[in-house]
Amino acid sequence: MSCDVVIRKAKADDADDILRLIRELAIYEKAEHEVLATKETIIASLFSNEATAKTIICENEQGRIIGYAIYFYNYSTWLAKKGLYLEDLYVAESERGSGVGKKLLTHLAKIAVSEGCGRFEWSVLNWNAPAIAFYESLGAKPQSEWTVYRLTGEALQKLGS
Repeated sequence: MSCDVVIRKAKADDADDILRLIRELAIYEKAEHEVLATKETIIASLFSNEATAKTIICENEQGRIIGYAIYFYNYSTWLAKKGLYLEDLYVAESERGSGVGKKLLTHLAKIAVSEGCGRFEWSVLNWNAPAIAFYESLGAKPQSEWTVYRLTGEALQKLGS
């Protein structure tokens, strides 16, 4: 499969396609019922002046959006440097294995280097063997000593009240 694609910053006009791919990712991750995003919330959260996350997309030769990555900057106290955190990476099923995922990650790594980031990190579901193998083929290492904690819904409201 050809890998003649364009990686570019996403714009508000891409919201429908970004949402389509978010839903595809959620189906793949067996969590479609958790997607609350709408076109309007995508535009507000990714393209407003207050947006803290950024998005790049991948278009094929026909201009169809076939992949995306949403990322933001975090901070490492030990390095005293910002880091780049990849929230989502998704490539349409029909395009997997064509190099699109590697191009998206390479683009993000270049951003991290040019922005002076000390690290580039992300999470992956422990059952997603194809993704784990792909990331490790690029030289990424799992941080198995860390456990992710999350507050949502009622627990978040209770602690934050």
